[in-house]
Amino acid sequence: MGKGRVENFSDGVLAVAITLLAVDLDAGVPSNVPLATQIREQWPSFAAYVLSFFLIGAIWFSHHFLFQLTNTIDQRLMLLNLLLLLFIVTIPYATATYADYALEGGADARTALLVYGGVMEGMAISRFLMAHHILRAGLIHSPVSPPESRKLLFRYRFGVLIFPINTAIAILTSAPIMLVLHALVVVYYLGPGLRPIAVGSNPGSLTTGSTRNAPDP
Repeated sequence: MGKGRVENFSDGVLAVAITLLAVDLDAGVPSNVPLATQIREQWPSFAAYVLSFFLIGAIWFSHHFLFQLTNTIDQRLMLLNLLLLLFIVTIPYATATYADYALEGGADARTALLVYGGVMEGMAISRFLMAHHILRAGLIHSPVSPPESRKLLFRYRFGVLIFPINTAIAILTSAPIMLVLHALVVVYYLGPGLRPIAVGSNPGSLTTGSTRNAPDP
């Protein structure tokens, strides 16, 4: 199967997932309660929507970058890509669950936090496994030096480590703090996490190829 077909399929799944986020947004119903009050009371839904929108956007950036690095794909990469998409399509469900239960308190709130955090962790693990496999299996078309390879893997490993920490902090303190902590992760991946890494004909590189710079999500 060609790389372009996998990318197009993945882009389609990402587009559907990011669109489904808006399905659970509700402007309220006609009643004695002012519409502005109804919308204000639903702030967790809108806040979770914005967070998940940019999380999926950050995933799209990193997915595009990973496939820019590759010159071919193998069966394992295809399976890891499917694993990533499995978690991506559950983000709208996790977002709605958080919005509905996170502020209720008790066991339901903890479960909602675990669902949202678990989906984010599954996404982070599958994304890291994709990056690790691409580098170690030599699927890249331009060389990446060992230091740059470690830098890239660290940035993906960061998500694997930080999402469980954020979830634990939210469970031990308050549900809204998860939105803030995850927002900081998004800022990282759309900011410092997009700094370029050096690829090209570097000494001690993993493979051979032309010299160019590419962003690192």
